[in-house]
Amino acid sequence: MKIISYNVNGIRAAINKGFLDWLKSANPDVICLQEIKALQEQLDLDLFVEAGYKYNYWFSAQKKGYSGVAILSKIEPNHVEYGTGIASMDFEGRNLRVDFDGFSVMSLYLPSGTNDDRLEHKFEYMDMFQDYINTLKKDIPNLIICGDYNICHEEIDIHNPKGLSNVSGFLPAERQWIGSFINNGFIDSFRHLNKEPHNYTWWSYRANSRANNKGWRLDYAMVSKPLQEKIKRAVILSNAVHSDHCPILVEIEN
Repeated sequence: MKIISYNVNGIRAAINKGFLDWLKSANPDVICLQEIKALQEQLDLDLFVEAGYKYNYWFSAQKKGYSGVAILSKIEPNHVEYGTGIASMDFEGRNLRVDFDGFSVMSLYLPSGTNDDRLEHKFEYMDMFQDYINTLKKDIPNLIICGDYNICHEEIDIHNPKGLSNVSGFLPAERQWIGSFINNGFIDSFRHLNKEPHNYTWWSYRANSRANNKGWRLDYAMVSKPLQEKIKRAVILSNAVHSDHCPILVEIEN
């Protein structure tokens, strides 16, 4: 089972940059999208069906042109869960889950902390999300949570750890939260198999950051511990350039 996660920073813009041809070539079984910035009715869904994804699910923010997640699948899921049931988390369209035989896949877009109000909302969301997952794992122990967590975990995950230590995305409290989240039953699949530095998934559009690889690793495929032995490959697909993020891939033996 090949699963990709990709913050596309606007699905319509990504399509105009060749996303669909790339998707056909990458050929995942499931792809989780974040920051789709579109309503389902604004999209030509036939394009995704023609690309091989008959089963496509969209959970948009109430605010047009903002946030939103999606999951495209070649395999029909047994169940699709839109949101978490927690209104303050769901109005921005940040969680979507599909359940298959034996495991479930979630697309997650965790808030950024661009200002004081948003940072407060981010911490509230993080706490509620942890509680939600703690409960969910009791019924669905085999869970893969893919997406943009908007947090770098360790110094190895950011190009300038000292200079950016007071910036949201690498604040001590954020790093502590994602460390605790991992320690509470998940595996950072990329770091599980790859210990090398200079591997990032997001670059600012400013100052030629991507060309100079001055990036942040904000995107994760978190795999619950019961699936640890089934993790076969985890890579960052940095050659895909439809967004300021790049996709990540995890392969799970099914």
